[in-house]
Amino acid sequence: MGATQKVDQQAPSQEVLDHAVRVLREGGVLVMPTDSVYGIGCVATSGNPGHGRIFAIKHRNRAQTLPWLVSDPSDLQVYGHDVPAWMGRLAHELWPGALTLVVEASDAVPPEYRAADGTIALRVPDSNLVRALAREVGPLATTSANTHGEKAATSGAGVEARIVAEADLTLDAGPAPIAVASTIVGSEDGMPRVYREGAIPAARVCSLATMS
Repeated sequence: MGATQKVDQQAPSQEVLDHAVRVLREGGVLVMPTDSVYGIGCVATSGNPGHGRIFAIKHRNRAQTLPWLVSDPSDLQVYGHDVPAWMGRLAHELWPGALTLVVEASDAVPPEYRAADGTIALRVPDSNLVRALAREVGPLATTSANTHGEKAATSGAGVEARIVAEADLTLDAGPAPIAVASTIVGSEDGMPRVYREGAIPAARVCSLATMS
């Protein structure tokens, strides 16, 4: 049975951070709050056993890849390669926040975390907790904390009991502030393409991306 610990997402205690970092560094799987929905993740290092466990816990096909939660907007240039200028502008304006950017992966991204087309999805959440963890252990390979095909959990109480039991640690911060999934944006022929409209309206994304 996985452990559960209460946490203040914007002002996490050092005790909670230390516990979560220890779990992550040992290859564990963590259920955590974000600004949008609750996620389940592990450290995005090559060969981490937690990576495969996330797919097993979610009942999700391994052919799909996991987005990364990173700590700072500058990480877009670290883990992305040949990033379009308009995408950098989106990161500057909308990160931290509920925006996921799909970019060509740099050499800093291990092969098992790249999509078949060589891309990686990156997000800087508006969560001091998650950003602190990512600064401490590196990017977190994370997806929504729910059985594949089910609705994403928007509160700690809403995370399925089975997932809490199978994860190593669940951090419960109560309701997620936004409670809507992130907007996902990629590039097609050098222009922005909204793959999923979530918390940030597509119109705002397109307006920012096409500013001169």
